[in-house]
Amino acid sequence: MDTNQKVTSIEDIGEFALINRLVKKFTKKNKSTIKDYGDDAALIDFKNKQMVISTDMLVEGIHFDRSYTPLKHLGYKAVIINLSDIYAMNAKPTQIVISLSVSSTYSVEALEELYEGIRLACGKHQVDLVGGDTTSSRYGMTISITAIGEVEKENVTYRNGAKENDLICVSGDLGAAYMGLQVLLREKEVFKTNPNVQPQLEGYDYILQRQLKPEARKDIIDLLQKANIKPSAMIDVSDGLSSEILHICEQSNVGCMIYEEKIPLAKETREIGREFNLAPSIPALNGGEDYELLFTIPLKYTEDIQHYPEITIIGHITKKEKGKYLVSNDEKLFPLEAQGWKMTDS
Repeated sequence: MDTNQKVTSIEDIGEFALINRLVKKFTKKNKSTIKDYGDDAALIDFKNKQMVISTDMLVEGIHFDRSYTPLKHLGYKAVIINLSDIYAMNAKPTQIVISLSVSSTYSVEALEELYEGIRLACGKHQVDLVGGDTTSSRYGMTISITAIGEVEKENVTYRNGAKENDLICVSGDLGAAYMGLQVLLREKEVFKTNPNVQPQLEGYDYILQRQLKPEARKDIIDLLQKANIKPSAMIDVSDGLSSEILHICEQSNVGCMIYEEKIPLAKETREIGREFNLAPSIPALNGGEDYELLFTIPLKYTEDIQHYPEITIIGHITKKEKGKYLVSNDEKLFPLEAQGWKMTDS
Protein backbone atom coordinates (compact mmCIF):
# COMPACT_ATOMS: atom_id res chain seq x y z
CA MET A 1 0.00 0.00 0.00
CA ASP A 2 1.25 3.49 -0.88
CA THR A 3 2.12 5.20 2.42
CA ASN A 4 1.29 8.59 0.88
CA GLN A 5 -2.28 7.75 -0.10
CA LYS A 6 -5.27 8.83 1.95
CA VAL A 7 -6.13 6.43 4.78
CA THR A 8 -9.81 5.78 5.47
CA SER A 9 -11.06 4.48 8.80
CA ILE A 10 -13.45 1.52 8.60
CA GLU A 11 -15.73 3.33 11.04
CA ASP A 12 -16.05 6.19 8.57
CA ILE A 13 -17.82 4.09 5.94
CA GLY A 14 -19.47 1.25 7.89
CA GLU A 15 -19.66 -2.51 7.31
CA PHE A 16 -21.89 -2.69 4.24
CA ALA A 17 -20.14 0.06 2.35
CA LEU A 18 -16.84 -1.60 3.23
CA ILE A 19 -17.98 -4.95 1.80
CA ASN A 20 -19.27 -3.31 -1.38
CA ARG A 21 -15.98 -1.47 -1.80
CA LEU A 22 -13.88 -4.59 -1.25
CA VAL A 23 -15.79 -6.84 -3.67
CA LYS A 24 -16.65 -4.41 -6.47
CA LYS A 25 -13.84 -5.72 -8.75
CA PHE A 26 -14.85 -9.38 -8.42
CA THR A 27 -16.75 -10.96 -11.33
CA LYS A 28 -18.54 -14.32 -11.62
CA LYS A 29 -16.66 -17.09 -13.47
CA ASN A 30 -18.75 -20.24 -12.86
CA LYS A 31 -22.21 -21.21 -14.13
CA SER A 32 -22.82 -22.90 -10.78
CA THR A 33 -22.79 -19.48 -9.08
CA ILE A 34 -26.42 -18.41 -9.26
CA LYS A 35 -26.31 -15.67 -6.62
CA ASP A 36 -23.22 -14.22 -4.96
CA TYR A 37 -23.38 -11.01 -2.90
CA GLY A 38 -26.43 -8.92 -2.06
CA ASP A 39 -28.77 -11.40 -0.35
CA ASP A 40 -28.96 -13.38 2.90
CA ALA A 41 -27.00 -16.29 1.41
CA ALA A 42 -25.27 -17.37 -1.77
CA LEU A 43 -27.00 -19.75 -4.17
CA ILE A 44 -25.00 -22.48 -5.90
CA ASP A 45 -26.23 -25.16 -8.29
CA PHE A 46 -24.05 -28.26 -8.86
CA LYS A 47 -26.74 -30.39 -10.57
CA ASN A 48 -25.38 -33.96 -10.79
CA LYS A 49 -21.95 -33.31 -9.28
CA GLN A 50 -20.88 -33.69 -5.67
CA MET A 51 -20.00 -30.67 -3.55
CA VAL A 52 -16.63 -30.45 -1.78
CA ILE A 53 -16.15 -28.01 1.12
CA SER A 54 -13.03 -27.06 3.08
CA THR A 55 -12.16 -24.24 5.44
CA ASP A 56 -8.98 -22.77 6.96
CA MET A 57 -8.32 -19.91 9.36
CA LEU A 58 -5.30 -17.59 9.57
CA VAL A 59 -4.78 -15.72 12.85
CA GLU A 60 -2.37 -12.80 13.13
CA GLY A 61 0.50 -13.56 15.47
CA ILE A 62 0.06 -17.32 15.03
CA HIS A 63 -0.22 -18.03 11.31
CA PHE A 64 1.19 -14.80 9.92
CA ASP A 65 3.31 -11.86 11.05
CA ARG A 66 2.53 -8.39 9.72
CA SER A 67 6.16 -7.32 10.10
CA TYR A 68 7.17 -9.38 7.06
CA THR A 69 3.89 -10.42 5.38
CA PRO A 70 2.57 -8.05 2.68
CA LEU A 71 -1.23 -7.89 2.84
CA LYS A 72 -1.57 -8.62 -0.87
CA HIS A 73 0.47 -11.80 -0.41
CA LEU A 74 -1.59 -12.71 2.66
CA GLY A 75 -4.83 -12.42 0.71
CA TYR A 76 -3.45 -14.59 -2.07
CA LYS A 77 -2.12 -17.21 0.35
CA ALA A 78 -5.36 -17.34 2.35
CA VAL A 79 -7.22 -18.38 -0.80
CA ILE A 80 -4.54 -20.78 -2.06
CA ILE A 81 -4.31 -22.87 1.10
CA ASN A 82 -8.06 -23.54 0.86
CA LEU A 83 -8.05 -24.30 -2.86
CA SER A 84 -5.21 -26.75 -2.27
CA ASP A 85 -7.53 -28.82 -0.06
CA ILE A 86 -10.13 -28.93 -2.83
CA TYR A 87 -7.56 -30.06 -5.40
CA ALA A 88 -6.43 -32.76 -2.95
CA MET A 89 -9.91 -34.29 -3.31
CA ASN A 90 -9.36 -34.39 -7.10
CA ALA A 91 -12.03 -31.71 -7.35
CA LYS A 92 -12.40 -28.31 -9.00
CA PRO A 93 -12.80 -25.27 -6.69
CA THR A 94 -15.59 -22.96 -7.79
CA GLN A 95 -16.49 -20.58 -4.95
CA ILE A 96 -15.11 -19.14 -1.71
CA VAL A 97 -16.69 -17.41 1.29
CA ILE A 98 -14.63 -15.08 3.50
CA SER A 99 -15.04 -14.18 7.17
CA LEU A 100 -12.81 -11.36 8.33
CA SER A 101 -12.22 -9.97 11.80
CA VAL A 102 -10.03 -6.84 11.99
CA SER A 103 -8.97 -4.28 14.55
CA SER A 104 -9.01 -0.51 14.12
CA THR A 105 -5.30 -0.58 13.25
CA TYR A 106 -6.33 -1.62 9.72
CA SER A 107 -7.55 1.03 7.30
CA VAL A 108 -9.95 0.55 4.39
CA GLU A 109 -7.01 0.91 2.01
CA ALA A 110 -5.12 -1.87 3.84
CA LEU A 111 -8.10 -4.20 3.43
CA GLU A 112 -8.35 -3.27 -0.24
CA GLU A 113 -4.75 -4.46 -0.61
CA LEU A 114 -5.67 -7.73 1.13
CA TYR A 115 -8.66 -8.20 -1.19
CA GLU A 116 -6.53 -7.48 -4.25
CA GLY A 117 -4.49 -10.58 -3.37
CA ILE A 118 -7.73 -12.51 -2.88
CA ARG A 119 -9.00 -11.32 -6.27
CA LEU A 120 -5.78 -12.34 -8.02
CA ALA A 121 -5.96 -15.86 -6.56
CA CYS A 122 -9.63 -16.16 -7.51
CA GLY A 123 -8.86 -15.00 -11.04
CA LYS A 124 -5.97 -17.40 -11.52
CA HIS A 125 -8.02 -20.39 -10.35
CA GLN A 126 -11.36 -19.27 -11.84
CA VAL A 127 -13.11 -19.12 -8.48
CA ASP A 128 -16.03 -16.88 -7.46
CA LEU A 129 -16.21 -14.93 -4.20
CA VAL A 130 -19.85 -15.41 -3.16
CA GLY A 131 -20.17 -14.03 0.36
CA GLY A 132 -18.82 -13.74 3.87
CA ASP A 133 -18.83 -11.56 6.95
CA THR A 134 -16.74 -8.81 8.50
CA THR A 135 -16.54 -7.89 12.16
CA SER A 136 -14.37 -5.85 14.48
CA SER A 137 -11.63 -7.28 16.67
CA ARG A 138 -9.70 -5.96 19.66
CA TYR A 139 -6.43 -7.20 18.20
CA GLY A 140 -5.04 -7.78 14.75
CA MET A 141 -6.70 -9.79 12.02
CA THR A 142 -8.30 -13.20 11.65
CA ILE A 143 -9.22 -14.35 8.17
CA SER A 144 -11.24 -17.51 7.59
CA ILE A 145 -11.98 -18.78 4.09
CA THR A 146 -14.33 -21.59 3.14
CA ALA A 147 -13.73 -23.08 -0.29
CA ILE A 148 -16.42 -24.91 -2.23
CA GLY A 149 -15.81 -27.19 -5.18
CA GLU A 150 -17.39 -29.76 -7.45
CA VAL A 151 -16.37 -33.22 -8.59
CA GLU A 152 -17.85 -36.15 -10.49
CA LYS A 153 -18.71 -38.94 -8.05
CA GLU A 154 -16.38 -41.42 -9.76
CA ASN A 155 -13.41 -39.01 -9.60
CA VAL A 156 -13.39 -38.23 -5.87
CA THR A 157 -10.07 -39.16 -4.23
CA TYR A 158 -9.90 -39.70 -0.46
CA ARG A 159 -6.99 -40.32 1.89
CA ASN A 160 -8.10 -43.88 2.58
CA GLY A 161 -7.61 -45.61 -0.76
CA ALA A 162 -3.90 -46.49 -0.73
CA LYS A 163 -3.11 -50.18 -1.32
CA GLU A 164 -0.04 -52.35 -0.81
CA ASN A 165 2.56 -51.82 -3.58
CA ASP A 166 1.07 -48.48 -4.67
CA LEU A 167 3.69 -45.90 -5.59
CA ILE A 168 3.99 -42.79 -3.41
CA CYS A 169 4.34 -39.63 -5.50
CA VAL A 170 4.70 -35.94 -4.76
CA SER A 171 4.50 -32.85 -6.94
CA GLY A 172 7.09 -30.08 -7.13
CA ASP A 173 9.71 -29.79 -4.39
CA LEU A 174 9.45 -29.76 -0.60
CA GLY A 175 10.91 -27.79 2.30
CA ALA A 176 11.35 -24.41 0.58
CA ALA A 177 8.48 -22.70 2.43
CA TYR A 178 9.92 -23.72 5.79
CA MET A 179 13.36 -22.39 4.89
CA GLY A 180 11.76 -19.14 3.71
CA LEU A 181 10.14 -18.79 7.11
CA GLN A 182 13.47 -19.38 8.88
CA VAL A 183 15.08 -16.57 6.88
CA LEU A 184 12.22 -14.17 7.69
CA LEU A 185 12.36 -15.01 11.40
CA ARG A 186 16.14 -14.56 11.45
CA GLU A 187 15.95 -11.14 9.80
CA LYS A 188 13.15 -10.08 12.15
CA GLU A 189 15.34 -10.86 15.15
CA VAL A 190 18.21 -8.87 13.63
CA PHE A 191 15.86 -5.92 13.06
CA LYS A 192 14.59 -6.08 16.66
CA THR A 193 18.18 -5.85 17.87
CA ASN A 194 19.08 -3.01 15.50
CA PRO A 195 16.22 -1.29 13.61
CA ASN A 196 18.75 0.56 11.45
CA VAL A 197 19.91 -2.66 9.82
CA GLN A 198 18.19 -3.49 6.52
CA PRO A 199 16.94 -7.09 6.09
CA GLN A 200 19.35 -9.27 4.10
CA LEU A 201 16.94 -10.98 1.69
CA GLU A 202 18.94 -11.03 -1.54
CA GLY A 203 19.38 -14.51 -2.99
CA TYR A 204 16.38 -15.89 -1.10
CA ASP A 205 13.71 -15.06 -3.69
CA TYR A 206 12.55 -18.62 -4.36
CA ILE A 207 12.16 -19.76 -0.76
CA LEU A 208 10.54 -16.46 0.28
CA GLN A 209 7.97 -16.75 -2.48
CA ARG A 210 7.22 -20.32 -1.45
CA GLN A 211 6.50 -19.07 2.08
CA LEU A 212 4.70 -15.79 1.37
CA LYS A 213 2.94 -16.58 -1.93
CA PRO A 214 2.52 -20.35 -2.36
CA GLU A 215 0.61 -21.92 -5.23
CA ALA A 216 -2.08 -24.62 -5.33
CA ARG A 217 -1.33 -27.39 -7.82
CA LYS A 218 -4.27 -27.23 -10.21
CA ASP A 219 -1.80 -28.08 -12.96
CA ILE A 220 -1.10 -31.48 -11.40
CA ILE A 221 -4.82 -32.32 -11.21
CA ASP A 222 -5.20 -31.33 -14.87
CA LEU A 223 -2.12 -33.39 -15.80
CA LEU A 224 -3.37 -36.51 -14.02
CA GLN A 225 -6.81 -36.22 -15.61
CA LYS A 226 -5.36 -35.83 -19.10
CA ALA A 227 -3.14 -38.87 -18.50
CA ASN A 228 -6.16 -40.87 -17.23
CA ILE A 229 -4.37 -41.51 -13.94
CA LYS A 230 -6.62 -41.51 -10.88
CA PRO A 231 -4.71 -41.48 -7.56
CA SER A 232 -5.77 -44.13 -5.08
CA ALA A 233 -5.24 -41.66 -2.20
CA MET A 234 -4.24 -37.99 -2.05
CA ILE A 235 -3.53 -35.17 0.40
CA ASP A 236 -1.91 -31.75 0.19
CA VAL A 237 1.38 -31.12 2.00
CA SER A 238 0.51 -28.43 4.53
CA ASP A 239 2.09 -29.93 7.68
CA GLY A 240 5.19 -31.64 6.28
CA LEU A 241 5.75 -34.85 4.35
CA SER A 242 5.94 -37.06 7.48
CA SER A 243 2.59 -35.94 8.85
CA GLU A 244 0.84 -36.20 5.50
CA ILE A 245 2.02 -39.69 4.53
CA LEU A 246 1.08 -40.87 8.02
CA HIS A 247 -2.45 -39.52 7.49
CA ILE A 248 -2.72 -41.59 4.31
CA CYS A 249 -1.28 -44.69 5.99
CA GLU A 250 -3.51 -44.46 9.04
CA GLN A 251 -6.69 -43.89 7.06
CA SER A 252 -5.79 -46.53 4.46
CA ASN A 253 -4.65 -49.04 7.13
CA VAL A 254 -1.26 -49.56 5.44
CA GLY A 255 2.47 -48.95 5.98
CA CYS A 256 5.02 -47.18 3.80
CA MET A 257 8.63 -46.79 2.78
CA ILE A 258 9.87 -43.28 1.89
CA TYR A 259 13.38 -42.94 0.41
CA GLU A 260 15.31 -39.90 1.57
CA GLU A 261 17.35 -39.75 -1.64
CA LYS A 262 14.14 -39.48 -3.68
CA ILE A 263 12.59 -36.52 -1.82
CA PRO A 264 12.58 -33.57 -4.27
CA LEU A 265 14.46 -30.56 -2.92
CA ALA A 266 15.21 -27.29 -4.70
CA LYS A 267 18.84 -26.23 -4.91
CA GLU A 268 17.98 -23.12 -2.86
CA THR A 269 16.45 -25.26 -0.10
CA ARG A 270 19.62 -27.33 0.18
CA GLU A 271 21.85 -24.23 0.22
CA ILE A 272 19.85 -22.35 2.86
CA GLY A 273 19.53 -25.54 4.89
CA ARG A 274 23.31 -25.60 5.18
CA GLU A 275 23.24 -22.00 6.49
CA PHE A 276 20.95 -23.18 9.28
CA ASN A 277 22.84 -26.45 9.85
CA LEU A 278 19.82 -28.52 8.85
CA ALA A 279 19.96 -31.85 7.05
CA PRO A 280 18.31 -31.30 3.63
CA SER A 281 15.41 -33.66 4.27
CA ILE A 282 14.38 -32.13 7.63
CA PRO A 283 12.50 -29.10 6.15
CA ALA A 284 10.74 -31.40 3.68
CA LEU A 285 9.75 -33.99 6.27
CA ASN A 286 8.72 -31.65 9.08
CA GLY A 287 8.40 -28.11 7.72
CA GLY A 288 5.04 -27.81 6.00
CA GLU A 289 3.29 -25.06 4.02
CA ASP A 290 4.54 -26.40 0.68
CA TYR A 291 0.98 -27.08 -0.59
CA GLU A 292 2.24 -29.70 -2.99
CA LEU A 293 0.14 -32.80 -3.68
CA LEU A 294 1.14 -36.12 -2.13
CA PHE A 295 -0.62 -39.09 -3.69
CA THR A 296 -0.48 -42.82 -4.31
CA ILE A 297 -1.04 -44.61 -7.61
CA PRO A 298 -1.22 -48.28 -8.63
CA LEU A 299 1.95 -49.87 -10.03
CA LYS A 300 0.40 -50.08 -13.50
CA TYR A 301 0.95 -46.32 -13.88
CA THR A 302 4.72 -46.48 -13.22
CA GLU A 303 5.83 -45.85 -16.78
CA ASP A 304 3.16 -43.20 -17.39
CA ILE A 305 4.00 -41.11 -14.31
CA GLN A 306 7.71 -41.06 -15.13
CA HIS A 307 6.97 -38.93 -18.21
CA TYR A 308 6.19 -35.94 -15.98
CA PRO A 309 9.16 -34.09 -14.42
CA GLU A 310 6.74 -32.20 -12.11
CA ILE A 311 6.07 -35.47 -10.25
CA THR A 312 8.55 -37.57 -8.26
CA ILE A 313 8.14 -41.16 -7.05
CA ILE A 314 9.48 -41.14 -3.47
CA GLY A 315 8.47 -44.55 -2.12
CA HIS A 316 5.82 -47.23 -1.97
CA ILE A 317 2.99 -48.51 0.20
CA THR A 318 3.53 -51.67 2.28
CA LYS A 319 1.45 -53.87 4.55
CA LYS A 320 0.52 -52.19 7.84
CA GLU A 321 2.59 -54.72 9.82
CA LYS A 322 5.79 -53.56 8.10
CA GLY A 323 5.47 -50.10 9.66
CA LYS A 324 6.06 -46.61 8.32
CA TYR A 325 9.71 -45.81 7.64
CA LEU A 326 12.13 -43.40 6.06
CA VAL A 327 15.04 -45.12 4.33
CA SER A 328 17.99 -42.75 4.84
CA ASN A 329 20.70 -42.06 2.30
CA ASP A 330 22.95 -44.57 4.10
CA GLU A 331 20.12 -47.17 3.96
CA LYS A 332 19.16 -47.04 7.64
CA LEU A 333 15.50 -47.26 8.65
CA PHE A 334 13.92 -44.48 10.74
CA PRO A 335 10.29 -44.58 11.92
CA LEU A 336 8.31 -41.69 10.45
CA GLU A 337 6.88 -39.33 13.06
CA ALA A 338 4.29 -36.59 12.67
CA GLN A 339 5.94 -33.23 13.35
CA GLY A 340 3.14 -30.99 12.10
CA TRP A 341 1.36 -28.18 13.91
CA LYS A 342 -0.11 -29.03 17.31
CA MET A 343 -2.50 -26.97 19.45
CA THR A 344 -0.98 -25.82 22.74
CA ASP A 345 -2.22 -23.85 25.74
CA SER A 346 0.37 -21.12 25.24
